[in-house]
Amino acid sequence: MSVDRFQRMRELYAEACLLAPALRQRFVAADLVPGEIGSAADLNRLPVLKKETLLAQQQAAPPFGGYLACHPGEMSHIYVSPGPIFEPSLAEDATGHGMDMMFAAAGLGPGDLALNTWSYHLVPAGLLFEQGLRAVGATVIPSGTGNTDLQADLLLKLPVTAFLGSTAFFQTVIERLEAQGHALPAAWQLRHAFLGGEFGDWSAKRRRLEQTYNIKTWSLYGTADFGLIGYERADVEGYLIHPERYVQICDPVTGVPLPEGVAGEIVVTTLTRGWPMIRFGTGDVSTALETGVDQGVARIALLQGRVGQAVKAREIFIYPSHVETLSRRVEGLLRAVVTVRRSGNRDEVAACGVLSEGADALRADAQIRQVFAGLTRLQLDHVEFVSSAALPEESALLSDARHLSP
Repeated sequence: MSVDRFQRMRELYAEACLLAPALRQRFVAADLVPGEIGSAADLNRLPVLKKETLLAQQQAAPPFGGYLACHPGEMSHIYVSPGPIFEPSLAEDATGHGMDMMFAAAGLGPGDLALNTWSYHLVPAGLLFEQGLRAVGATVIPSGTGNTDLQADLLLKLPVTAFLGSTAFFQTVIERLEAQGHALPAAWQLRHAFLGGEFGDWSAKRRRLEQTYNIKTWSLYGTADFGLIGYERADVEGYLIHPERYVQICDPVTGVPLPEGVAGEIVVTTLTRGWPMIRFGTGDVSTALETGVDQGVARIALLQGRVGQAVKAREIFIYPSHVETLSRRVEGLLRAVVTVRRSGNRDEVAACGVLSEGADALRADAQIRQVFAGLTRLQLDHVEFVSSAALPEESALLSDARHLSP
C-alpha cells in the first residue's frame, strides 16, 4: 500500500505540474519535486493549502487559480461552490467521485430505487450521488430540493428503497406524511436513508429514526473538492477512507500530523487526476481512529466541528463538540460550557454546568473530569455547578477568556 500510493503521487503530480502553474509553484516554494515524494515526511514538506487561499488564487487567476491539470476538453462538469470556488470534474469519472463505495458498502444495487433530494444545481451533490447510485446499478429519481408534498407522495406511490437528503429535510417529509395520516413504516418500502450529518446529538437522532421507522441510516464524509473521502460500513466505527484519498489529521496552525485520538484538521491529498489538491485543508475537524502502513489515516471519527471553532489550551485544541459530548455522557448534566483563562504563565480550563434535580454533584464532577480528559487529553482545573438561570441555553459552549485575565 505505501509503495503504491506514494508512487501514484509521484506520477500524478509530476504530470499535473506540467499543466498547473500554481501547483508547480507550491512544489518550488517547498523546495520539493514530485519525484521526491517517497514517504509521509516528504509529503509534509508541502504546507497545507487552505480553502481561503484557493479562493484568493482563483480570484487572482480565474477560473481555476492555476490548478487545472487536464485539458479543457476532458472536463464533463464545472461545479460552483460558495465563494465562489470552481471545481472541475473529468468525463472519465463514472463513480461520482467515489460515491459508489458508500452505496456498495450499504448493499445497494439493481432493484433499488433511490429518491435523491440533493441539489442538482451548480453544487456537485445531486449529480455525484446519482453517478454513484448508477455505478452500483440502482435506479434514481432525480427529485432535487424542496417541494415537500411531492417528495412525500413519491415515497408512497413508488417503491422507493433509499432516501438521500439532509436529516432535517428527511424529518420534514416524515412529519408531512404522518400529518396526512399515513402509518409509517407500514405505508412505504423504504429501507435506507443516506443523510447529511449534523453536530450535536446526531448519532442519537439517527438511532431514533432507525428504531421508529425500521430503516438503516448511513452517512459519508465528502467535500466538493474531492467527492467522497470517507464512508460508513456496518461493522466499523467512523468513516473508512477512500483508498484514493491520502488523509492526515493535522494541527490547524502548523500543519503537522497528529497522533490517533487527537482532534485536528482533516487534510487530504487526492490520488485522482485533473484537480490536483495535495495537502488540502478541508477546515473540518476529526480524529484518526486507525492509521495505515503508509501513515495515511485509514479511518476517522465522525466530524467534531470546524477549525475556526477551536480554542487551543496547553498545545491541545478544544472543540465545541467536546463540550456537547460532556452533556451526553455525564449522568444528570443538562448542559455545560467550558472556558479557557490565563493564570500566570499557565492556561486554565474550567467547566461550568447545570445539573438535573437530585443529581449527585460529586459523581458528576468526577465524570466530567474523566470524560473531558478522555476527549481532549487535558485535565480540567475547575468544575462548578450553577442554576439554570445562571447558565442560559444560548450560552456559548466554548469560550476563550484569556484576554480578560489580569
